Amino acid sequence: MLARLQPPDPDLLPMPGPQTYRSLDRFDEETARLSPQARAETVRTVIARAEKDHLTAAGVFSSGASVTALFNSRGLRAFHEETTSEFSVTMLDSSSSGWAKKTSHHWSELEPEALGDRAARKAIESREPREVPPGKYTVILEPAAVLDLLGFLFMDFGGLAVHEKRSCLTGRVGSKVFADNINVRDDVYHPMQGGPPFDGEGAPRKRVALVEKGVVTHLVYSRQTARKVGAKATGHGFPLPNEVGEAPMNIVFAGGKSSLEQMVSSTERGLLVTRLWYIREVDPYQKILTGMTRDGTFWVENGEARYGVRNFRFNQSVIEMLRQVEMMTPPQRTAGEESFEMVVPAMKVREFNLSSLTKF
Repeated sequence: MLARLQPPDPDLLPMPGPQTYRSLDRFDEETARLSPQARAETVRTVIARAEKDHLTAAGVFSSGASVTALFNSRGLRAFHEETTSEFSVTMLDSSSSGWAKKTSHHWSELEPEALGDRAARKAIESREPREVPPGKYTVILEPAAVLDLLGFLFMDFGGLAVHEKRSCLTGRVGSKVFADNINVRDDVYHPMQGGPPFDGEGAPRKRVALVEKGVVTHLVYSRQTARKVGAKATGHGFPLPNEVGEAPMNIVFAGGKSSLEQMVSSTERGLLVTRLWYIREVDPYQKILTGMTRDGTFWVENGEARYGVRNFRFNQSVIEMLRQVEMMTPPQRTAGEESFEMVVPAMKVREFNLSSLTKF
């Protein structure tokens, strides 16, 4: 009855019919059946590691399985099952903290003890942090820090956002926006990625080259946006009704060949940043973000991480940041706290604006 009373929707598209999807194996039976008792035993070993160094441990160990399914009366049959697991740990001292996190479709790949060791080491090595004045520094951003900055860019590659001039890339498609060493694609089929091979409408997801040698080459489109702007749908729509448009949900950022150790050893004066938090957008068109460092920020001098420092607030354009990347590691599946998972590298960036000190 309600459907009959509604006025016609000029943007409403017919439901899709049968589709062909590439098979993706992202289900692990052992992960799906992992018990709370098994997770608790793993957590117990990490807590013991914390107690050995008089640290307090906090974190998350989760695992489970999910199903995404779309069926309609026109013959659409889309089905995908996937397992996920996550281990995140923060080690806390009276004056410092350290953090590490990993996610995988297979819980056996999480390496909880190694993550606990990494978090503990960061907390211990950053005890009694010193004060370094704010300013523009060379910074080495570990993958989690890179992830949570790049996460603010993903909606800007949506065709509707560009069409409606809500994107920082409006008027820049086909133009060089970033440095030559920046290459980004959306690729649900990448072995380190997750998710189903279809979008929220049931359209098959396509690989899309978003940035090639710094040039913004392509956008992603839902069926509705594609019709509106005269483009081809790429399989990136959200479930209907959808006023947001579309977004690349499987970002793969091509990295480099350097190691994190090489980045540190090549730095005369700078900072090593574990991760960021409380990130907010200041200017959506210049993509200026503000936020704070946390859980292990270190002063680097003459090629060595010397000591922990007090945390900073930053005010930095992500666009400018991606014009000043000097070195990158190979990309890895990365999970932070402010964005969804991506495949990203660590980056060494010059002239990163650390605008003020925090109180901790």
